Amino acid sequence: MKKKILLLASLVTALAAVGALATSQHAAARTDASCPTVHDGQLTIGTDNPAYPPWYAGGTKSSKWKINDPSTGKGYESAVAYAIAAKLGYARTKVSWTYVPFNKAFAPGSKSFDFDINQISYTPARAKVVTFSKSYYDVNQAIVVNKGTKIASVRSIAGLRSYKLGAQLGTTSYQFIKSRIKPSQTPSVPSSNAAAVLLLKNKQIDGLVVDLPTAFYVTAVQVPNSKVLGQFPAEPGGEHFGLVFQKGNSLVACVNKALGTLRSNGTLKQLDQQWLAKATGAPILK
Repeated sequence: MKKKILLLASLVTALAAVGALATSQHAAARTDASCPTVHDGQLTIGTDNPAYPPWYAGGTKSSKWKINDPSTGKGYESAVAYAIAAKLGYARTKVSWTYVPFNKAFAPGSKSFDFDINQISYTPARAKVVTFSKSYYDVNQAIVVNKGTKIASVRSIAGLRSYKLGAQLGTTSYQFIKSRIKPSQTPSVPSSNAAAVLLLKNKQIDGLVVDLPTAFYVTAVQVPNSKVLGQFPAEPGGEHFGLVFQKGNSLVACVNKALGTLRSNGTLKQLDQQWLAKATGAPILK
């Protein structure tokens, strides 16, 4: 009799386990259906190439990735991307990266990526043709100049107006030059950030406007004998970077939930301190 009872108990336990597994698998299927990706079982992330520090770091240079390989998980944006992937249930081996030029990321049309992460600021105009996530980084604009030049002694926005400035075409840095600085000379607006940096390095422009963390990278690595002249006060309502999705992509709800968790549990702050801590202390130009 005892053997029958034990056998019956074991059978009940086994059936319960099978039921729990089926319920878990069914729940996972529902989650996957509500968080669709371009390729089933894989998360495809876009970014520009070169992928610059401090947003990306490390990896062997190859014909595909010119400076840093975004798949290392190093650098602020790479680390944030993998933290989001983990919250969505994707192991590192199920994450793939694809090259997407900056301006193409937020252009109208279908996308080959699930989301793009490339220091792309939210603007109402861009949001008409693509969908943005909530903020993963709140940003200030800054200006880099060559040391020992006349502009290097400027301490106000008004003082910048007589100088030749530059920024990458299509960026909020360029929009900031036009709307807030309003220089008397037409700004230089090359199509890539690398070209804009080269203009400063060759002294073809007096000042380069970029986001603050990038400004520190420019001075540390790209333009010898340069300095961050200052950062600008935040725009009304603030400026922030968001992940970019194809317009109407329902995956954004899943990613926003992941970002909310990463913000509330301190992960975004920790990654900020780890990768962007040097981008502090620049004087504010008013």
